[in-house]
Amino acid sequence: MDQKPKDPLHGKTLEAIINALVAYFGWAELGYRIRINCFLDNPSVNSSLKFLRKTPWARKKVEDLYIQYHQEINKNERQ
Repeated sequence: MDQKPKDPLHGKTLEAIINALVAYFGWAELGYRIRINCFLDNPSVNSSLKFLRKTPWARKKVEDLYIQYHQEINKNERQ
């Protein structure tokens, strides 16, 4: 009964995803991994949210990176 959802994005807001990625990678590394100006030029959570909510392809890249990050964290926790 206490099963976790298989989708790591389940229940996560876009803001929570960005905050987790920034905390783990930092803005510079995030901008290197996903080449979009909201991560490279004067980055902030608010400007990123505004851009990502209007740009599905960029949001998909952020979500895909979060899934990779989430899998890596889970892998490290199991070891």
